[in-house]
Amino acid sequence: MATDNKVQLVEEFAAKLATAKAAFIADYRGLNVDEVNELRGKLRGAGVEYRVVKNTLLRLAAKGTDFECLGDYLQGPTAIAIAQEDPVAPAKVLAEYAKDSKFFELKTAVLEGKILSESEVKALAELPSREVLLGKMLGSINAPVSNFVGVLAAVPRSLVQVLGAIRDQKAA
Repeated sequence: MATDNKVQLVEEFAAKLATAKAAFIADYRGLNVDEVNELRGKLRGAGVEYRVVKNTLLRLAAKGTDFECLGDYLQGPTAIAIAQEDPVAPAKVLAEYAKDSKFFELKTAVLEGKILSESEVKALAELPSREVLLGKMLGSINAPVSNFVGVLAAVPRSLVQVLGAIRDQKAA
């Protein structure tokens, strides 16, 4: 690869890492092209970029970012999945793929500047998605209002039932 291309690639990765919420490092040794494309498609569906990159270039790109701590894990064939938004979605995809594939190995991840072990990535993968958590929070916020409306509606309903009973009693 020409030096200009390497410089451009380092700058591109540095810009992506500067805005990323999480990055996942994996060893893809033994996967064939179809398997890598399948994984890449699953990650793309989750809004994650998956690339194979040279360790030296990734070390240079990570300098000065929250992902500089990845340097110790950049040995051997390395693929990186960069999550710009939701870190749970790629964790789910990668943990499931690592469980199903005998060749794919998740080395580590970085979430907001903190190194995560493989077990911590699996725990992150078990979290509900952002949409589910927002739905639960909205339901919790909405519950007191719904209960209050139900109580307020019960008073006129009870009055109508009492008046209906009095009417029925007088009619009989």
